[in-house]
Amino acid sequence: MTRTYDDKMFIETFEREYTWLNGFMRNVARYGGKQALIDPLTDRSWTYSELNAEANKLAHALKVDDVGKDDVVMIVLVNCPEFCFSYIGPRKIGAIVTLANFKLSSGELSLLINHNKPKVVIYAAEVAEMVTEAIGMAEHKPASVVMADNTDNIPVPEGHIAYDDYVSGKSEQDPVKDFTPHIYDEVVRMCTSGTSSLPKSVPLNDINEVLSAHDAIMHYPLNNRDVCMNMTPLFHRGGSHSGGTCPTFFVGATLVLMRTFSPRTTLQYVEKYGITYLTGSPATLEMLSHVQEKTPFDLSRLRGIVTMGAPLEKSACKRYLEVLTPNILNGYGTTETFWNLFLRPYDLPQYAGTVGGSCIDDEVRIVKVYEGHKAEPDELVPTDNETVGEIIIRSPGKTTYSYYNNPEEEKQKFYKGWMYTADLGYWDEHLYVTVNGRKDDMIVSSAENIYPTQIEEILNEFDKVADSIVTAVPDKVRGQAAVAYVVAKDPSLTIAELSQYCSDHPMLSAYKKPRWFAIVDELPHTATGKKIHYIMKERAEEDQRNAFYSGDRRLRSDHQRLLRNHHRHHR
Repeated sequence: MTRTYDDKMFIETFEREYTWLNGFMRNVARYGGKQALIDPLTDRSWTYSELNAEANKLAHALKVDDVGKDDVVMIVLVNCPEFCFSYIGPRKIGAIVTLANFKLSSGELSLLINHNKPKVVIYAAEVAEMVTEAIGMAEHKPASVVMADNTDNIPVPEGHIAYDDYVSGKSEQDPVKDFTPHIYDEVVRMCTSGTSSLPKSVPLNDINEVLSAHDAIMHYPLNNRDVCMNMTPLFHRGGSHSGGTCPTFFVGATLVLMRTFSPRTTLQYVEKYGITYLTGSPATLEMLSHVQEKTPFDLSRLRGIVTMGAPLEKSACKRYLEVLTPNILNGYGTTETFWNLFLRPYDLPQYAGTVGGSCIDDEVRIVKVYEGHKAEPDELVPTDNETVGEIIIRSPGKTTYSYYNNPEEEKQKFYKGWMYTADLGYWDEHLYVTVNGRKDDMIVSSAENIYPTQIEEILNEFDKVADSIVTAVPDKVRGQAAVAYVVAKDPSLTIAELSQYCSDHPMLSAYKKPRWFAIVDELPHTATGKKIHYIMKERAEEDQRNAFYSGDRRLRSDHQRLLRNHHRHHR
C-alpha cells in the first residue's frame, strides 16, 4: 500500500514499542521510589523499582526452566503479591501468563493444564491440595510446580518448590531480550467457562493490554496518584483489567491487595490506605453500605466505586450514592472483550437498571434473534426500549476475536468483527441497553459463568439419578444461585446424597455446585424431548418464593400447569 508519507519508522516503532511492558518500565523510571503495591495481610509494600526487581527475579527463574518466547506460565493464584510478580515477569522473556481460576475443581484444572501445556505452574498455598490432585491427573507435566503465598507456612508438597526458593539468588536486573516484541504477541491468556468441563482459553495480545488499560484510565478516570483496590479475584478480566494489575501499573498508580472480600475490612482499608477507587459488584455495594451506615469510616478520599457483573437497582443505587460515594460507575462486558457498555456517574440514578451506553472505543448493538443462525450485524431491533434481541459487541482494541485451540467456539461467538454474547436485551432511543436474559441458559453467580448442561451431565452420571435440570434463582449476594431439579432412578435418593455427590465430584468446582436440590416426578420437555430450562426457571422462582428450598424435601412440580400457561402465552 502506497501512502503519502514514509510510514516505515512509525510502523516499526508502534508495532515494537507500544507495549504494556514498556509502559510499566516508563513508570519504573519515572516513579521508582513510589509505592506500587501494598499487601495489608503481610504488612508489606513494594515501590515500582522493587516490584520490577521481583518480576525480574521470576523471569530469570523461569529462564532456568527453559521458559521463553510463547511458552506458557500458568498461575493459580489468589490476590497476592506473587500474582503481580507473575503478571509482569513472564512478559520480560516473551512468555504467556495464563490466569487460571483458583476455584476450579482438580479435574477441571487438569483439563486446563492439558489444553494449555504450561512449562511452569505457580499456585497459592491455600489451593495446594486441589493443584496437587490436578497435576497428578493431568497428562501434561510442567517442568516446575511452585507454591506461593504460603502465609500459613504449610508443608510444600513433594516434588513442588516454594516460591521464595524458586526465585532465590536470581538477578534483579532486567533479562536480556532474545526476542523482538510485537504488539500482536499473545501475553496473557484468560479462562472463562464453556459449555463443557473444559474452560475456554481467551488469548490477549499486547495491544489488547495497552488499550484495555487506556479504557479503564479514561473511564474512571485514573491517574498515577490514585490508589486502587479490586474486591474481586484478579484472574478475572474485570479483576486484573478494572482497577487491577493492568491499568494500575500502566498508569503508575498504587494497588492494594484484598485476598478475600470482607465489607468491614474493605472500609478499613479505604480509610487506612487512602483508597481512591474500589472495584466490585452491586452485591458488594449492598454489604459496604450496610456496614458504613452502622459504623461509618472516613471515605473522603474515595473518588469512585466501579461495579460489574450485574445491573444496579435504582432505589439501592440512590442509597449507595448517599452512603458511599456520589461517583458510582457500572460496566458490562465479557472476558473476551473487557467492558463495552458503561454507566457514568452522571447517568445515575436515572439509568440504573440499564447497563449504559457503549464505551468510547466500542460499539454495542441489539440484533434480531433467529432459530438456528445468527442475525447479520445490521439486522437491528427497534430502539423502543421493549423489543428484545441479542447483544453483540464490536471491540477492535480489547479482543483478539479468538479462543486458543478452539475453532468451534470461535465460530459460535465471533462473526464479521462482532462478538455475539448470547445475552438478550433491549435498548432505548439513546442506545442505552437493558439486559433481560440469556439465549443459552448460562447462570452468572458471583461473577462466575456456570453452564447448566455441564452440571446436568455430572448429575446424570449418578446411578440413582434418571434425569436433571439445573437452573437459577435470584440471590442477593451472588446475583444468581444454581438449583437442581432431579428425577430419581432409585426411590431411596436423598437431597443429602445429591449434595455430597456434587461436593465429591472431581469435575465440579465448588462454585458450580447447586445451592439447592429438589427431587421431582418429572421435568418439562418439548415434544421432541428437549429440556425446557426457562419453564423450570419459572418453577424455581416460584418454589423460592414459597420457601421450598429447605431440608430434605421432595417437591412434586405441577409442570403440566406451567406448560399449559406457556402454550397459552405463545398461541
